[in-house]
Amino acid sequence: MIRTLYGRIALFFALLTLLSGGLATWVYLDVSARHQQEVLQRLSKDLAGHIAGHTNLVLDLKLNRPAVDELFHMLMVVNPGIEVYLLRKDGYIDAHVAPEGRVKRQWVDLAPIHDFLAGRAFPILGDDPRSDAGGKIFTAAALTQGNVVAGYLYIVLAGEAYDQLVADVWASRSFIAAAWLTLGLMLLTLVTGLAAFGLISRRLRRLTRQVVALQNGSARVPGEASASSNIDGSPDEIGTLDRAFHAMAARIEAQVGELRRQDQLRREMVANISHDLRTPLTSLQGYLETLQLKADSLPVSERERYLDVAVRHSRKVSKLAQELFELAKLECEVVKPQTEIFALAELVQDVLQKFELSAAQRQVTLSASVDTRLPAVKADIGLIERVLTNLIDNALRHTPAQGRIQVEASVEDAGVRVRVLDTGSGIPADKRDLLFERPSPVSDVRGRTSGGLGLLIVKRILNLHGSSIHLEEIAGHGAVFSFALPVAQSSNR
Repeated sequence: MIRTLYGRIALFFALLTLLSGGLATWVYLDVSARHQQEVLQRLSKDLAGHIAGHTNLVLDLKLNRPAVDELFHMLMVVNPGIEVYLLRKDGYIDAHVAPEGRVKRQWVDLAPIHDFLAGRAFPILGDDPRSDAGGKIFTAAALTQGNVVAGYLYIVLAGEAYDQLVADVWASRSFIAAAWLTLGLMLLTLVTGLAAFGLISRRLRRLTRQVVALQNGSARVPGEASASSNIDGSPDEIGTLDRAFHAMAARIEAQVGELRRQDQLRREMVANISHDLRTPLTSLQGYLETLQLKADSLPVSERERYLDVAVRHSRKVSKLAQELFELAKLECEVVKPQTEIFALAELVQDVLQKFELSAAQRQVTLSASVDTRLPAVKADIGLIERVLTNLIDNALRHTPAQGRIQVEASVEDAGVRVRVLDTGSGIPADKRDLLFERPSPVSDVRGRTSGGLGLLIVKRILNLHGSSIHLEEIAGHGAVFSFALPVAQSSNR
């Protein structure tokens, strides 16, 4: 029990409650006693002076015994709680009315008496002649004849009778009830505090179980409600921590799911690429082996055809290997964009010129529609050229004869929006979700589904520029790919 957080908090709170209650009680009693002493001393501060001024206690610089005896008798009758002493000027006790053997001191320290006569702050405690230790409140007056001090009248205001009476009152039922009430309040505070700590620690224990469950590979504690219904909605720190933990757990779970999905896509991509490599390699190997075995018997035209096929397949393998190497560099963030300011319109024209011959052979029309107010952009010109090349090459493979491919560039949302549109068959709905996640499964105009990596490379390059590739729906067109580039600051001046 003591090893748990609740056990430690409970023990600490119990000790703190007892210590605080005891200290508060001690402080209250001490302050109450001092207050009572000060009130009584202030109330009686002129008593000794009044008696000394109206009684002839000194004759010829000596005590007037008959007056002293009469005074002692009167004061003890009027107020039995006080004790009266006559002191010589050196503090020696010269007369008193205490029973034999009750006076423990022979003299009284005069310093507190001088403080009293000088009007220092109350309460002022003086020596108790009936005790070897401790002090009592008093009132005092100098006994003079003329201007000569013959001694002091020293009256203890809270004598033995007073102390006995106070002790009897403390032992009465009212004070016992007050003591029990104080103890009950302390116990109530302790029980209430322990209950509150129990509720708080219960929430922490539940959160701890959830953290352990997450550590063990599950975001849900066995036997408890679902995570969404088990979230602490309190606005305090524990509730905030609980909500933050569930948000973190949900994010971790989503990231783990995304990692698994990416891993699955990567496995599929490796399988597709392996298939795409195996087919041309197998064909290439077959033609080369045929040439090797029948080189002398094959006609020249047949040998040239075999060589053309082998070269075509080797180029396909080389292109796929180059794309795979390029994608690997982009995935590992080896490639860093070297941004510069350039005119996008000129780049579009340059890229289109590279495809004019291919487009003419396929009987596809290439065109560009660039806004005349198009500002300069800031990006890596080589990587953006690669993006346009991949998109136009992809459009050529999926656009039939007599089709049209158009590249548009316009100002949009404080940037430049680039679109590559074709009149092909478009992207089937069931292929769109993973279009930019794995090699394209869409068949070209010849019915082939060569798993090119062009769109994957486009996505990674645009991600490096803080942009992304989108597939749009525009009436009258097949596939429409678009992306945005930032406008160069210098072009806004």
